[in-house]
Amino acid sequence: MLLLGLCALSLAPTCGKRKPPLPPVERVPQRTEELAGIQRGNQVILMWPAPLRNAGSGSVQSIRRVDVYRVAEKPNAPLALTEDQFAAKALLVGSVPYDEIRKGSPTLTYVDTLELAGQPARLRYAVRFVNAAGQRAAFSNFFLMEPATKVANPPSNVTKQESETAITLSWEAPRTNVDQSTPVNLLGYYIFRVDSAKPEAEPKPLNKEPVTATHYDDKTFKFGEKYNYFVRSVSLGTEAKPVESLDSNSTQAAPIDTYPPAPPDFSNPNAVPGRIALFWSANSEPDIAGYLLYRSTDPNSPKPWTQLISEVYTKTTFQDTNVETGKTYYYYVIAVDTAGNKSNPSNVVSDTVP
Repeated sequence: MLLLGLCALSLAPTCGKRKPPLPPVERVPQRTEELAGIQRGNQVILMWPAPLRNAGSGSVQSIRRVDVYRVAEKPNAPLALTEDQFAAKALLVGSVPYDEIRKGSPTLTYVDTLELAGQPARLRYAVRFVNAAGQRAAFSNFFLMEPATKVANPPSNVTKQESETAITLSWEAPRTNVDQSTPVNLLGYYIFRVDSAKPEAEPKPLNKEPVTATHYDDKTFKFGEKYNYFVRSVSLGTEAKPVESLDSNSTQAAPIDTYPPAPPDFSNPNAVPGRIALFWSANSEPDIAGYLLYRSTDPNSPKPWTQLISEVYTKTTFQDTNVETGKTYYYYVIAVDTAGNKSNPSNVVSDTVP
């Protein structure tokens, strides 16, 4: 009996149903394979996806910063390099702090400002995540770049002029490269427009190919919007790839439509018993909302002319049936755009009802 009791006691922990296994603790990705970058002026801008998930700020698993490393190599150095070899040569150039990580941006960036002096070099970058306990993850993929050493400075004194059809930007050409050398390595310029209400982290230029003039007409703007414009010089980089400069000064524009349309061209009316048919040419402006039509039986009277239609009229023909036989009627028409601007009156036409 004692032996059986001990056996039963020893088996007790294994009796009954087992609890379901707990799911593994989910951890943030500890490295990225998508480190990339571009050169802009004397800067290398590195980019990589932010961790999709991160532990709470009180956890040792929380990623607290991202360290950025760089190795300068000769352009003809072997491309293959192990992580241990990279770690032995790498210089810690900076870090992305926790304040940037917790903003929730899908992409993290780091700007490495270069001297761009001396012999050409190939730069090899990698990043690694560091948690609250100070533990470093493995290096990311390597990003390699041979930066151009002679890149044009940005243009200066960017200004704008507004008209009904375009916002014209003008600027002064750079006089030196970023290393103060001449002649300037200049292919042309890219023009950028940023909507103030919807700023972009990396805006695209308005022009697909660099322009060589020092002015540009933006004809795709919209009245009522607010814009920031800036310009970048474009230089010929390594491997014949274009390299953009840093940003020029920015100039703001908030175009308001105060431009009235042209007066319509009124054709001769056609009077028949009981009505007068009126015709005028359609305005060519793209923002025309319609027309206002006015009539008088005495064009020299100081009294205001009668508006025949209470609302803006969208057609270019009208049948005036409120007429009397033997009377002469005078007409003019005004064009109205979507901003409410009114044209000057058209030519006056008249006819007598038979």
